[in-house]
Amino acid sequence: MKTTARHSSAHRAPHAHAKPGHAAHSPAPVAPAAKRAQPTDTVHHRQKRRGTPWKDYLPLIVILTLTVLAASAKQVAAASAWDGRGWMHDFMGLFLVVFSMFKFFNLAGFADGFQMYDLLAKPFRPYAYVYPFIELGLGLGYLAQRNLPVVYGATIVVMLFGALGVIRALRQGLDLECACMGTVLKVPLSTVALTEDLGMVAMAATMWATHA
Repeated sequence: MKTTARHSSAHRAPHAHAKPGHAAHSPAPVAPAAKRAQPTDTVHHRQKRRGTPWKDYLPLIVILTLTVLAASAKQVAAASAWDGRGWMHDFMGLFLVVFSMFKFFNLAGFADGFQMYDLLAKPFRPYAYVYPFIELGLGLGYLAQRNLPVVYGATIVVMLFGALGVIRALRQGLDLECACMGTVLKVPLSTVALTEDLGMVAMAATMWATHA
């Protein structure tokens, strides 16, 4: 029995008494988890020839071409003669609905890009979330041809205001992606996007001026 007691105490001794000059070992401190990177509004100045090759705008060219063909097909299907105002209604409706669809795939991603240059979305982020719904409503209004003076007026205000944000970003030489197609397709923000906005303003103004 005594032998057992001595053996047991011998095993406990190293743990009970630490030698002077040697600190007791402690578990290595665990590094805190890295914080998730926060979105930033840092932008860069446009590189040379950025947005110059036509291939940069291939997604936009394809969508415009298909929209023109779809609107024209509706006119061909009609029994009456070609209706220019009717074609513009169909074109604007299809164009706006398709573009709003791209934004709905990733609303948060669209809002991040839109805030980089839109004059209202930059200080007021909720507008970026509402914008796709405005675009969709206008597109459906053109296709349904209901309350057209309201649709024309809203199109002019929204698109003209959006064009001002694009002009400001271009004058500052910022290298940004156009948020017109959300995060699905990448198109550089350039005079092409500005022409798109001003073209819709011109079409809406023309239809409003000729509205019976």
